[in-house]
This record gives sequence, structure tokens and C-alpha cells, in this order.
Amino acid sequence: MIATTTRLNTVGAELSGLKAVHALTDVTGFGLLGHLLEMCRGSHLGAELKFDQVPILSEALPLAQQGYGPGAIDRNLASYGHEGDFAAHLENWQRRILADAQTSGGLLAAVAPDAVDEVLAAFRKAGFAQAAVIGKMKSGKPNVTVSI
Repeated sequence: MIATTTRLNTVGAELSGLKAVHALTDVTGFGLLGHLLEMCRGSHLGAELKFDQVPILSEALPLAQQGYGPGAIDRNLASYGHEGDFAAHLENWQRRILADAQTSGGLLAAVAPDAVDEVLAAFRKAGFAQAAVIGKMKSGKPNVTVSI
């Protein structure tokens, strides 16, 4: 299970103390895709990411769809985009938003499947209403498969 949030990361200290949380990082300059790839490399696992389950700020969506975003997006994709296996029907703005560099992004957590409800409850208790399961870790080479 992989979960992410879209608020200040104050709940991170609590989550880091839970045995079922195997990895936890804030999504910053490398974007969601880059930080997930770091988790994959560190764990020697792959990941499956469901784009439609990724929380996106409503204000950011129309800008992303029009192609706006920081220059770091293109640098990020040039650096690690080859490690992503993107669904053929995924649009360019969707690829780009996954590599969007953040200065204070959400939290990305790899969590034991049997603890999903507990972890989501901790997020929600801390005010993270958009916390969501966005994919899962899988055996295989360290890469990310992105589907809709």
C-alpha cells in the first residue's frame, strides 16, 4: 500500500513510530514519482501507481492540464522518467504532474496492507482528509508502473 497527503506533514512523527509503516518521506524536489522510485530502489521492489487515486490540488489541476509547472518537472523526467512505465493513454500533463517538484509536498508512506485502515485513520485524525491509497509495492525491478 502507498498513501500520500496534501497538507503540512505534522503527522509524520506519529506515523514514523508505527511498526506497519515501512518507509515514509515527504514529497519534495523530485516529485511523487522520484520519491517513489527512491523507495523502490531502497527496498529492491517495484511499485504500481494508480494516477486517478493520486490527490491533486483543485487549483493545480487546470494549470497542469495547460502545461504550466516549474522547469524542474522536465529535469526530473529527463533524470528518472525512463524508470517509469506509463500507460499508453496517460496524457503528458499527467506524467508531468507526477514529477512536479514540491518545496513542501505531501507525505508518501509504504505501509503493510493489514494496517491501511489504521494509517489512514491517523492521517484523517490529523486533518488529512485527502489521504488515499494510491498504489502498492510489488516484487520485481525497482521501477514504477503508472496506470489510470
